[in-house]
Amino acid sequence: MNGFRKGLLASIVAIAVPLTQAGAATKTFDGAWNVRISSTSETCANGATVSIGINNGQIASSSAAVSASGRVADDGSINVTLSNGIKRAVGFGRLSGTSGSGTWRDPLCTGTWTAERM
Repeated sequence: MNGFRKGLLASIVAIAVPLTQAGAATKTFDGAWNVRISSTSETCANGATVSIGINNGQIASSSAAVSASGRVADDGSINVTLSNGIKRAVGFGRLSGTSGSGTWRDPLCTGTWTAERM
């Protein structure tokens, strides 16, 4: 193999290996999750549970009533948007293994969330 081909092959391998590893890491959190939403405010809903799915780091809702979108990073940090009609809330936090937690907010309320892999 000449030097040019060896260099090209080495470049392709150097690029492909991190891309493969990044894809594998993102899939760490794939699957179905139950998310329990809590608020300390008496005027806000408390104790709702939402099912979401994660596929290759992308979040989607598992419920027709609530739309979920967002992303989970390789390190488990998560940002998600939940919406129901004109109501919309954003959440931030971290997943680790089979559980996670974080905070959420909408224009009128704030609270916390916890998640468990189903």
